[in-house]
Amino acid sequence: MTQAGFYPPTLYNATEAAPQEQLALVKVQVDRCSGKYPSLDDDESYSLKIPTPEQSTKATIKAKSVWGALRGMETLSQLVYTTRAGALVIGSLPVDITDKPAYAHRGLMLDTSRNFFPVADIKRTLDAMSYNKLNVFHWHIVDAQSWPIESKFMPELYQKGAYSPSMTYSHREVKDIIQYARVRGIRVIPEFDMPGHVSVVNHVLPQIMTCVNEQPGWDAFAAEPPSGQFNPLLEDTYKFVKKIIDEYSGLFRDDYFHTGTDEVNTHCWETTQSIQQFLTANKKKAGELVDMFLGRAHKFLTDNKKLPMVWEEAILDFNATLSKEAVVQVWRSAENVQKVVAKGHKVLANSYEYWYLDCGHGTWLGNNPEGNSWCDPFKHWQRVYSYDPIANITSPAEQKLVIGGDVCLWAEQTDTNNLDNVLWPRAAAAAEVLWSGKEANGKPLTVKDALVRIQDQRFRLVARGIKAEPLQPLWCARNPGMCDLPPKAPE
Repeated sequence: MTQAGFYPPTLYNATEAAPQEQLALVKVQVDRCSGKYPSLDDDESYSLKIPTPEQSTKATIKAKSVWGALRGMETLSQLVYTTRAGALVIGSLPVDITDKPAYAHRGLMLDTSRNFFPVADIKRTLDAMSYNKLNVFHWHIVDAQSWPIESKFMPELYQKGAYSPSMTYSHREVKDIIQYARVRGIRVIPEFDMPGHVSVVNHVLPQIMTCVNEQPGWDAFAAEPPSGQFNPLLEDTYKFVKKIIDEYSGLFRDDYFHTGTDEVNTHCWETTQSIQQFLTANKKKAGELVDMFLGRAHKFLTDNKKLPMVWEEAILDFNATLSKEAVVQVWRSAENVQKVVAKGHKVLANSYEYWYLDCGHGTWLGNNPEGNSWCDPFKHWQRVYSYDPIANITSPAEQKLVIGGDVCLWAEQTDTNNLDNVLWPRAAAAAEVLWSGKEANGKPLTVKDALVRIQDQRFRLVARGIKAEPLQPLWCARNPGMCDLPPKAPE
């Protein structure tokens, strides 16, 4: 819980009441303290009671778990503000809140391969996540462009694959980040994308690679440069994959391990002579190799007592055989959530149409006079807030399969200089959806109602050291509703 001089913008001209009795004690009661690290199955519910000064000077937070207690403490901190005189006060008393999250997995995905983020940036992001009750840091730690994480079994991976020696995460630093996240009730799930998005491995094992950095015409072989995929027919490929999973399963503590599997390019394999010969001889299609690859890779996960996560292509494009414990992350269309739950799998909903925060900043590709990003337009906070992860899913059983979602930041155009204002407060809008759902007391939560809350949260984040971008002119923040568009006159 952090409080750093937050003064709500709407109180700029309010008459300050005389100080009342102090809140002398906050009693926190936790039913059980089992579980060293947070997990998907945690109970994060809590109750918070703050009486009037006449009744008592003791507040009470009750929770089933320590993680629920953390959420209650955060709520308490958001009820406190600083007056112009410097006093810490709570607005309206008494307070009686009983609360729990709508979704168990409330994530933020950060890509640290396209551009590097120092440990301090990651820790500050974890701080901001905790302020918004987000509980999963999905760390897309490597990709085609760079391999910034230390490797014990093959040091050349990061020595040759990182952008520079200063742009790496040691095992010690990763452990420190995991611990920093843990005490904030945040899980850390690593993603090692494969068998595509692995061009960087060519620096050390070119013999297991196909269609590496095809130029020009890279777009026929990959979603973005540099191209390069594993050869799924080689035993050396699986020896390498096993070593990746063995090493990093031991480093990362969460039950889940993300193996990516997005944007696998079948043309890459079809134009690799040895693979084409195999496909012809065995009357197979290139897409079938994805199932073969995941079957072996996920066996390595099972051996390490890990559960798999994959992107949606694995099941929707390649019909891969996945265990029922696997979690499928849907990104290409909100409608695809329905298709995956119909297959009986747990789903993370994070459609690019709503929750890709990198969209709308113009293209990062050279020689493009149009200058548009592939996923225009910009996802403003209202658009982010409008996403319903279970939209059009009517079956209660299938709704339960949607365990949450991730708000995502791919880092082609983001680095340490603009991280905070690209993420916040738009990620806070997604956080409210994931915590509260889309209804309260049987009524839909609207953008109009949310604006004051998101606006206050933005100022609160700034007070806590997060450089969140402004939503409106300060005048609008001080005068809620006065910057709304007037209703249209009847024609």
